[in-house]
Amino acid sequence: MALVSVSLKSCSLLKLSAACLQVSRGAKTATVAAPAASRIKSFSIYRWDPDKPGDKPHMQTYEVDLNICGPMVLDALIKIKNEMDSTLTFRRSCREGICGSCAMNINGDNSLACTTRIDTNTSKVSKIYPLPHMYVVKDLVPDLNNFYAQYKSIEPYLKKKDESNLGKEQFIQSIEDRDKLDGLYECILCACCSTSCPSYWWNADKYLGPAVLMQAYRWMIDSRDEFTEERLAKLQDPFSLYRCHTILNCTRTCPKGLNPGKAIAEIKKMMVTYKEKAAVRT
Repeated sequence: MALVSVSLKSCSLLKLSAACLQVSRGAKTATVAAPAASRIKSFSIYRWDPDKPGDKPHMQTYEVDLNICGPMVLDALIKIKNEMDSTLTFRRSCREGICGSCAMNINGDNSLACTTRIDTNTSKVSKIYPLPHMYVVKDLVPDLNNFYAQYKSIEPYLKKKDESNLGKEQFIQSIEDRDKLDGLYECILCACCSTSCPSYWWNADKYLGPAVLMQAYRWMIDSRDEFTEERLAKLQDPFSLYRCHTILNCTRTCPKGLNPGKAIAEIKKMMVTYKEKAAVRT
């Protein structure tokens, strides 16, 4: 009788376990079957196609369900291009905030689309424009030819007066001298800072702008470079350097957290010493 009792208890436990498992599976099925409520976010995007006769710049609105979209603005742009409007044009590459390709004006701030999170407040429309005060190639693509030409003009590479040993030996640098370059070499040339600067808006043909000047400073203070004075001499005119009025929009908007404003101030300090030396020589 004892054996029969144990057997009956075992059967009861097995039945109970099976019932619980069935209920658990049913609950999971019910959970999966109930879709989350849609979170529709509106994006108002600058559009202009130079190849379309008569087309004028305008804003076009797209609606994206945030439940089936990645968290970043670039995710939304890619989703719009892939699923809604293949004609939407923008630059992108790394998706990691390294290349600077996807720089644009998002809700009034210059930033990188790949590192800017979508505002999840669905009652607000997110507005996206190309970088301000630049010629536009198409949609969100600005013309950066002038920007890169300015960067080229500062000769952003090591220069030696004696080139006989180039390629034959390393140029040694102390740890302390290397530390001076931190906060400068990380610039990705996205142009967010330069296109946020009012002085650059009005004098982009003459004023080099925050990004380029910060890179000029990076080479001026590199202990391995031997052309510091020549680099300073190229900035003596009234526009290349001195159009900076320390508004510091550049520092506030930099997506890498760098400080172009400080670098420009340091160049101005170096310029004073350079001019004093030049006056003594003459």
